[in-house]
Amino acid sequence: MELGILFMLLLSTLFLSGANSATFTVTNNCPFTIWPATLTGGGTSESISTGFELSSKASLPLNISPPWSGRFWARSGCSTDASGKLVCATGDCASGQVPCNGAGGTPPVSLVEFTLASNNGQDFYDVSLVDGFNLPVSVTPQGGSGDCKASSCPNDVNHVCPPEFSIKGSDGSVIACKSACLALNKPEYCCSGAFATPDKCPPNTYSKIFKDQCPQAYSYAYDDKTSTFTCSGGANYSITFCP
Repeated sequence: MELGILFMLLLSTLFLSGANSATFTVTNNCPFTIWPATLTGGGTSESISTGFELSSKASLPLNISPPWSGRFWARSGCSTDASGKLVCATGDCASGQVPCNGAGGTPPVSLVEFTLASNNGQDFYDVSLVDGFNLPVSVTPQGGSGDCKASSCPNDVNHVCPPEFSIKGSDGSVIACKSACLALNKPEYCCSGAFATPDKCPPNTYSKIFKDQCPQAYSYAYDDKTSTFTCSGGANYSITFCP
């Protein structure tokens, strides 16, 4: 009898553990192959895939157990060089492999950032162009309670990127756009030094280019009011590149 109760408790624990994990469905809606990647900033899901190949129109579900914080992005224009290393035109994490193995993407790159709360608490998420832009992306909660609004950067910022901020591909087309901080490396654009508070670092001419194209996304470091979103109750999330 005692063994039976112990077995039932074990099953209950396993069920609750699975129920508390969040499913992230990553979809490639771009007309070309991409290589999505993840970077864990904190939490328990160290076993989450750090990189994978995703052909056009394909999707891949990833299960993440809260509490967890981290980011998603996508590499593009990847190929294997003469030494057998994977090299990507945008978002490269320099691992030389499909998995990024704990390395972040090289800016400029569009990011989806998360902080997942434990016990069905309040999750925080955003789309960020603080590190620049390479691909349009959206994040949509599924289930949950509270605001749970979708956030996205649906437009191709590369089409309006200032020439001095542009990263060009082998065919001469713009494949990524640097942020003002990355391109100019000045405190007033990076919100650092004497400009390290919201009142001293307002939107600038360059951040407004990003904001006009993607009103819901972070366009610079202190763009919190219009760019941070929340959802409670153990939601799942859909992340779509080229939504």
